[in-house]
Amino acid sequence: MSAPNRKGTGTGDGVGIWLAIGAALVLGGGVWVSARLGSWWAGIAAPPSQPIVLIAGLVKGRVPWPVQSTIVGCMLLGVLVALAVAVLVVRSRSARKLTRVDKAAVHMGRGKDLNHLSTKGATATAVRLGVENSPGVRLGRSVAGKRPLWASWEDMLILIAGPRTMKTTSYAVPAILDAPGAVIATSNKRDIVDITRPIRAQAGAVWVFDPQAVAEEDPTWWWNPLSYVKNEATAANMAQHFANGSREPGTKPDAYFDPAGQNLLKAFLLAASLNSAPITQVYIWLTRPHDETPAELLKAAGFDLLADMVMGHIREPEKQRAGVYGTARQMVSCLTDRDVSQWVTPLRNTTVDTDPRPQFVPEDFVRGKGTLYSLSREGVGTAGPLVTALTVAVVEAAEKYATSQPGGRLVTPLLGILDEAANVCRWKALPDQYSHYGSRGIILMTILQSWSQGVEVWSLEGMRKLWSASNMKIYGGGVSEVGYLDELSRLIGQYSYINVSRSHSRQGSSSSRQENKDEILSVADLTALPRFRAILLASGAPAILIETIPWMNGPHAQKVTDAVAAQKPRGRDPVTVSAHNLWTDGRRP
Repeated sequence: MSAPNRKGTGTGDGVGIWLAIGAALVLGGGVWVSARLGSWWAGIAAPPSQPIVLIAGLVKGRVPWPVQSTIVGCMLLGVLVALAVAVLVVRSRSARKLTRVDKAAVHMGRGKDLNHLSTKGATATAVRLGVENSPGVRLGRSVAGKRPLWASWEDMLILIAGPRTMKTTSYAVPAILDAPGAVIATSNKRDIVDITRPIRAQAGAVWVFDPQAVAEEDPTWWWNPLSYVKNEATAANMAQHFANGSREPGTKPDAYFDPAGQNLLKAFLLAASLNSAPITQVYIWLTRPHDETPAELLKAAGFDLLADMVMGHIREPEKQRAGVYGTARQMVSCLTDRDVSQWVTPLRNTTVDTDPRPQFVPEDFVRGKGTLYSLSREGVGTAGPLVTALTVAVVEAAEKYATSQPGGRLVTPLLGILDEAANVCRWKALPDQYSHYGSRGIILMTILQSWSQGVEVWSLEGMRKLWSASNMKIYGGGVSEVGYLDELSRLIGQYSYINVSRSHSRQGSSSSRQENKDEILSVADLTALPRFRAILLASGAPAILIETIPWMNGPHAQKVTDAVAAQKPRGRDPVTVSAHNLWTDGRRP
């Protein structure tokens, strides 16, 4: 918190006066109690009850002071010293838990400002929405007042925090463990799976989509991406996921070949779906620029314009055709990886209808309380497009299911934790849909490492739209982008203070008082935000300084530890490692 340059505040004299008054009251009260109890103990007449008369009589020697009064006085002094020591110990321990920014909390949201975010307020919202036994998404507790804070089951969330700021530990994991219904979670690390799977398995089926072996899962089940493709619109969405996921962030698309390649891919995806073929058939067609099969399939199904478009590309000059086909082929290049393709295609010598493995069906998943983890790594060969496509398929299935529920929203909310969204789940249409999903009972938490990371994926306009559509905006520290932090500092606001100036001369002394303002938290404060502290910008409340609560200190800690221990993991399990890292950070939150 920025420190104002005060020449004087005039508070020192006032504090001294109050300390003197307090000391006089304590001393006078001790003398009165000692004199009364001591006289009763010694069996002599009680001294005057009025304190001033009593003290005056003691000073002048008219009121006796037996030895018993001295004993009582010493006992009272001992109790007073013990209480003072206890207060100092408590204050010392509390001071060790305070951080350098905690003093800013008194100028930020507190008291009645937090009522709708409190346990009582969130529970009232949950009851109104018909959600049982779950107030909402746990956010932490306010530094001022230590009140637990929640996002309700109609709030959308965005979290921006740099690497190693315990985003997963303090937000993703607790939210998943608290979720009352189905959960989808994306990530590029396995810790989120290892910690939460034992508990989530008790609620429903667990599906781990791991085409790049992030968690070393075997493809014991599969998902057919073409089951999502039913018409031109869904085919276009799927093609867009492949286009966005295969392109490096910040790369400018070619004005002709990228749109043409994406449209060709859309047509091939729809053709493969109509033919009940595996999605790898799309790549095969893209390696055969003269194959007219996709056009014939589209023509037979009544998609005449798409069929004509495919034939148009086939008849283009060789170099132009090669560019369009090559661009589309690059978009689905991840399908050439055998480890990836076995998660989205039938087993060898089987078909879409005869593969013996369980098939993931989004429409069935959203009606239960299962958990879907979608894992992928960024970079060359990423399966991010498939992770995005699977996530969108689930969310859209939930949206469709919500329309059949009372009020057009899911009775039991679906929670989506989009961890590392800019790396493994580049959902281009996310900013446009964000606020709409909250009214459907589809609660999403988008987690990013920086503001610029989101701008690379959604553009500046899209990122601002995503930020504005989020009812709960959380900054968890670890970011060094001055522009973003300056805007955040402005949103947090300023506080006022009185600057008192005194001057002395031969004619006497004078003082002047001037009201000044300063940032509650400066850019430097936000850059160096300590661990276990975050800024919450919630709709309907001033900015709030909150204390984050890692899952190790939450209500599920023992349950998670016991469940993981029961599975007898090899070596040091992730729960033990995470707890060890937290405790060796230097202090307990």
